[in-house]
Amino acid sequence: MSLQINNYTIYYQTLRGDVRALENASFQVADGEIMGLAGESGCGKSTLCNSLIHLAPPMKLVKGEVLLDNETLPLADEKKMNDVRFKKISIIPQYAMNAMNPTRKIGKMIEEMLSAKKVDYKNVLPELKKRLDLVKLNPDVLNMYPIELSGGMKQRMVMVISTLLNPSLLLADEITSALDVASQKAVSEMLVQFRDAGFVKSILFITHDISILYQIADSILILYAGQLAEKASTETIIHNPRHPYTKLLISTLPKVGIKYTENDRLTGIPGNPPLLLNPPVGCRFRDRCPVAFEKCVEEPPFVEIEKGHSIACWKEYQKNA
Repeated sequence: MSLQINNYTIYYQTLRGDVRALENASFQVADGEIMGLAGESGCGKSTLCNSLIHLAPPMKLVKGEVLLDNETLPLADEKKMNDVRFKKISIIPQYAMNAMNPTRKIGKMIEEMLSAKKVDYKNVLPELKKRLDLVKLNPDVLNMYPIELSGGMKQRMVMVISTLLNPSLLLADEITSALDVASQKAVSEMLVQFRDAGFVKSILFITHDISILYQIADSILILYAGQLAEKASTETIIHNPRHPYTKLLISTLPKVGIKYTENDRLTGIPGNPPLLLNPPVGCRFRDRCPVAFEKCVEEPPFVEIEKGHSIACWKEYQKNA
């Protein structure tokens, strides 16, 4: 098992109180698995991702534990986490195209970064060049400044840097959001190649775009307002979702093969997610849910209703009883 998260709860400290950004998250990511994290803005996707790599204020760990390859991640210990980052867990950040130091040539920047991890640049250079070739980048980019690369080239360069020491877990946070459609497809396929080549064991792919997850993810975890809503295989989430929120989320996607005119409008989900400074009791989706009933004033547990398929919904529990 690559990643195991148990009752993971992260709050943001503010002058008005704690923002309950992620609560009681429990799930696993297997070796070799690409898991997608999806949901509306503010649902907790990036909070989960960022806290695993750098738990910095105003974020605070309220409770829970995270195990990577059966070892507990020392999230609250900055010095110990510094030994883990890049080697065991790495990230392609949300704004990856701006992640590189603009005042350093790329090769020099990589050399300095490896030196900080006590890794000799010359020993890694042959493998670095192989990986540049894999993502269709000429080794000459090592003598360039980041500004000399296009957006797609920067994204691929950061992918290579983030996986250079073969981390067990790679976090990819909205890495396709600023790219054109062709580049989105290419970058997504390269992540799969990295997994297949053994550069990383497992990947958590955070995105708003479920259509990308349908192409590359083995499973999808849906979050809503800081809590887990549904987790299942990609095929199940796309074709047979059980949680009302997941159903509405999938229904907002344009249908393949259907021609839309200027008069056609894609329908969204009515209402807005609750504010997490003081979230409602019970199911956080109930004010927007078309099938909410009296029981929904109680918080539903996130339970497995069939092998590999978990949800948090009282109505679906009734159907499954």
